[in-house]
Amino acid sequence: MDWDHARVFLAVARSGQMLAASRRLGLDQATVTRRINGLERDLGAKLLERSPAGSSLTAAGERFLQSAERIESEMLRAQGELTDSAVSIAGTVRIGAPDGVGTWYLLPLLAPLLAQHPDLHVQLAPLPRAFSLAKREADLAIMVDPPDEGRQRIVKLTDYSLGLYASRDYARRHAPIEAPADIASHRVVSYVRDLLFSSALDYLDELNIPAGRRFECASVIGQLEAVRAGIGVGVLHDYAAQRDPDFVRLLPDRAVRRTYWLVTHADVRDVARVRLVHDFILASARRDRALFAAGGR
Repeated sequence: MDWDHARVFLAVARSGQMLAASRRLGLDQATVTRRINGLERDLGAKLLERSPAGSSLTAAGERFLQSAERIESEMLRAQGELTDSAVSIAGTVRIGAPDGVGTWYLLPLLAPLLAQHPDLHVQLAPLPRAFSLAKREADLAIMVDPPDEGRQRIVKLTDYSLGLYASRDYARRHAPIEAPADIASHRVVSYVRDLLFSSALDYLDELNIPAGRRFECASVIGQLEAVRAGIGVGVLHDYAAQRDPDFVRLLPDRAVRRTYWLVTHADVRDVARVRLVHDFILASARRDRALFAAGGR
C-alpha cells in the first residue's frame, strides 16, 4: 500500500469532500481522485461513497480509517523523534484561533519566530469558529472551550477580559454612560447570538446590558470597527481596545473574564515544528498576561 494514497484518503475522510482535501494537500482534484482509486484498487474494497454533496465513508472505509490513523500517528511520532536533532525547523504548522486573538495578538507576534526559522511555514486561520484537531483542521488551536474528549493535550494559555467601550468621538458627542441603565439610550454593538460558536462568548447579560437597539456583527473584529465608526457602544476585548487611542473605556469597574486554552492533538504535539510554535505561543502569552488582564487593573 502506498502511504501517499492513504494520506489523501485521510484528508478526504476528514473533510468529507474531494475539493476540500485537494486544497488542504495542495493537489489538484484529479490527483486526489486517482490516488483514492489506487488505494481502493490496492485494498480490493470500496472506501468512499461519492455524490455531488461530498464523500462519505463506507463500512470498509470506516474500518480502514482507524488503521490509517494509527499508521499516521506512528509516522508523526517517528518524525518528532528524528527531527529533534535537526539544525533548523522546517515544514508547515497550521494554527486555528478565534478571529480576535488570531488577528490582534498572534499575527504580529509571529514575525520574530519566522525570521528566526525561515523554513518554517505557518498557516494562521483566525476565524470565528471552533476547530477540530481530530479532523486535522489545525495542528494546534487556541480555544475558549477546551475539548472534553479525544486525544488532545490542553494547557491554559491565559485569562483575558472584556469591557464596554465607545469611540472617543462618540463619547464626546453623546450622553455619558455612568451606570448600566444609561446604556438604554445608546445603540449597542454586539454579536449575533445564534452564530456564536461557544456559549462562553454570550456575555452581555453578565455586564447588565439592557435590551434595546442593537447592531449585530458575527465577527469581533467587525464589532470593534463598528464601535470605532461610531455606530454605538460595544463590549470589546481589553487587550485590543485599550492599546488603541480611538477608544475610551466605559464603566471601568465592570468586566467579563474568560480563558484561552492552547490545544494540540497528541499525535503531533512532539513534532519539532509544532512543539516550537506551541511553546513560543505559550511563553509569549504568559509574558503578556498583564496585557490580557488589562481590564482588571
